[in-house]
Amino acid sequence: MENFIFGRNAVLEALRSGHSLNKVLIQEGLQTGSIKEVFALAKENNVVVEKVKAEKLDKLVKGKHQGVVAIAAPVSFVSLDDVFAKAAARHEEPFILVLDELQDPQNVGALIRTADAAGVHGVLIPQRHACPLNGTVAKISAGAVEYVPVVQIGNINLAIEELQRRGCWVVGADMSGTSYYETNLQGAVALVIGAEGKGLGRLVKEHCDVLISLPMAGGVNSLNASAAGAVLMYAIVEQRKKGKV
Repeated sequence: MENFIFGRNAVLEALRSGHSLNKVLIQEGLQTGSIKEVFALAKENNVVVEKVKAEKLDKLVKGKHQGVVAIAAPVSFVSLDDVFAKAAARHEEPFILVLDELQDPQNVGALIRTADAAGVHGVLIPQRHACPLNGTVAKISAGAVEYVPVVQIGNINLAIEELQRRGCWVVGADMSGTSYYETNLQGAVALVIGAEGKGLGRLVKEHCDVLISLPMAGGVNSLNASAAGAVLMYAIVEQRKKGKV
C-alpha cells in the first residue's frame, strides 16, 4: 500500500518539486555527493530523514535504490492557512482535528473518515512518532483523505499555540477531563485525540484550554481513539448546530 520513490535522481526531483513525502530513508554511511543534496533538500522542505540499513531498503523496493527511498503521501499536504481559508469559504468557525502521535493506521484512517463526515476543515498530523499518511490510511478512510485537508506538523505543542493565536479553543480528549456534555464546544474548536493506550502527552494536556471526557457506564473504562474521536466530533457538530438556532 506504500508509494515509494527510489533512486537518487528520482528522490531529488520529488524534493525539488515539493512532492508530499512522509519521510526519506537513507542508507547508513552515505552522506556525500548527491546524498548530501538529499539531506539538504529534505531539511529545507521539513521532510523527516531516517538512516537505515541497506537490507531494509532492499526489502522495501525491487530495483536499484542507490541508497535512498522516499515514502510518498497519497495526497498533497496543505498549510494551516489553507485550513482556515476553507472554513472562511464555508462561512463557518474553524473545526480542526489534531492527532497526537497515533500509531495505528486503522485509527487514523477511521478518524479522517469521520472528520470528513462531520465537516472538519482540516486534520493535523505530526511528522514524527506517528503513523504516516500512507496508502493504508487512505484505504481505511474510504477516500476521505481526498476531501479533508491534512497538515503535517512538527512540534504539536507549537501547533496548538498557533491554533490558539488564531482564535481556536483547543479541547483535549482525556479521561480526567470534564464530561463533554458539560463543556461549551461552540465557536472555533480544535479537538486533540491522544495516542492509543497512553492518550495525550503531559505537555499536550497542559497546552490544551480544556480537557473533556466521555462518560463510561460499562465494565470497560475507555474507547479506542477512533471511536472516542467520532463521538466527540459529533458532540461538537451538535453544539455548533444548536448555537445557530
